[in-house]
Amino acid sequence: MSPSLKDRLVEALTALRLVSPEDLAKALATQKAQGGGLSDILVGMGLVEAKALVAVLSQELQIPPINLTKIQLDHALTTALPRRMAVYYQLVPVSLLGGTLAVAMADPLNILALDEVTAATGLALTPLIATKGQVQAAIQELYGDTVAQAVQALTAQDAASGVEIIEMARAPARQAEELIRLTQETPVVRVTDALLQQGVAVRASDILIEPFERRLRIRYRVDGLLQEADSPPLAMHEGIVSRLKVMASLDIAEHRLPQDGRFQLQFGGQSVDFRLAIVPSSFGEKVVLRVLDRRQATLDLARLGFDPATIEMLLTAARRPHGMLLVTGPTGAGKSTTLYALLKAVDSPTHNVVTVEDPVEYAMAGINQVAVNADIGLTFAACLRAILRQDPDVILVGEIRDSETADIAIKAALTGHLVLSTLHTNDAIGAVARLMNMGVEPFLISASLVLVGAQRLLRKVCTACKATVPLPKHLAHPFGLDPGNVIRVAQGKGCPACKGSGYHGRLGIMEVLHLDGAVRAMITAGAKEQEIRAHARTVGMRMLRELAIQRMLDGVTTPEEALRVTVGA
Repeated sequence: MSPSLKDRLVEALTALRLVSPEDLAKALATQKAQGGGLSDILVGMGLVEAKALVAVLSQELQIPPINLTKIQLDHALTTALPRRMAVYYQLVPVSLLGGTLAVAMADPLNILALDEVTAATGLALTPLIATKGQVQAAIQELYGDTVAQAVQALTAQDAASGVEIIEMARAPARQAEELIRLTQETPVVRVTDALLQQGVAVRASDILIEPFERRLRIRYRVDGLLQEADSPPLAMHEGIVSRLKVMASLDIAEHRLPQDGRFQLQFGGQSVDFRLAIVPSSFGEKVVLRVLDRRQATLDLARLGFDPATIEMLLTAARRPHGMLLVTGPTGAGKSTTLYALLKAVDSPTHNVVTVEDPVEYAMAGINQVAVNADIGLTFAACLRAILRQDPDVILVGEIRDSETADIAIKAALTGHLVLSTLHTNDAIGAVARLMNMGVEPFLISASLVLVGAQRLLRKVCTACKATVPLPKHLAHPFGLDPGNVIRVAQGKGCPACKGSGYHGRLGIMEVLHLDGAVRAMITAGAKEQEIRAHARTVGMRMLRELAIQRMLDGVTTPEEALRVTVGA
């Protein structure tokens, strides 16, 4: 159940007094502890009938209800809606008139399902609301086995075999042959594929699979924030992890040590890369998958959201024949994507461009990309030494992590090479102190650095439900605004397109430290960060908070998001 649907259901049940506040609190507590949909829990606890829930939601959402037990299902419609989509998105084809397909579903606010099916079939969809039980029964009648039944079959199989799902850290390891068989079971394959497909569908950058004592939790990181999703039973955890290990060519019998790998899948004719990291935890192996979807990768500085002045400064620095350009920020701030966009902008047949990455995230045509492998001694520093003997013009170093890499990169920038890299610092000026802490002499920093950009990603207000509201007076002070003035700002009300969050997509902001003669002299002389910052502001440097405020006043993001992203910057 989508977050917006859950909120509306709670409000409607409370207003109509169909469920007492005490019973509703119990149901919400049960959902938090066990997971699953609120409507399923309410029905399962006997607090409300499924038909009554459908009536409430139909009235609240103004979507027609349908009783699937009272109509004759048309098997001919299965050609219009393939089995894979019907099972995955839990849709029942009801009628087809012209180019419009009416579908019954338990969650009619699942706009992603509607969009994906429309894109794949070319049909316009009209949603109808039905009970979850009726939808599952209808899918079974039309298509055969469902994912829910497949999960139930696997759980029953485990029980029949005498396998008891207990705390994974204390459970005896299964034999490799048994694990291989488990990964080939149809239910495991279907559920694993569904988890990956849903992650791609919601534009997730990461998929987290986390086992706990009594349940399995699935979370997707969307637009920088984690959101919980419906999860399979805990009994399926080992099968899912083993399946992922097989896909990534990892050791399925190893449960005690961390493992890393990657694999590639096809979705809608496009390749999507998944980077897999497995770590043993108290109740089993925790899995995090980084989703590298080329369709979501925007390697264009303007489309990343930077303003024209920032783009011009970046391109001017990246077109220099030598020097170092650094992009700083926390993990997930889009630093690598910005460097890729810069490489794409400056790459030409006359340049020898080489990257050193851990790992290579996106393959770029015409660019030599090298992945580090610390296990065999192929570190960033070792790669850099080798690359410098291959006549490079432009070198991208994924991250400067240690003093050795910093020293080689700085010297490369001083000897006729353009070096692009990243650092983990809160602001642009902090990069200078970070390099000094790595042992780089101040005069080398001032001589090699061309530009430092500190980057953040702001969530954008959903354009489908965007509204303007007065800026709350208590937020005026943090932004340096007069609370006496009425300032209108954007706010997303929450809708199916953004799944109730009020946000959809992100854009970049970057404070840029351009190293002019005065800044270089201050660095060489060992000036404090505050002194460098004061000078930079006198010559026009805009800080991250100021850039976020401007985006807020432009109606692109919200005050809360501007504050959240720029805390500590």
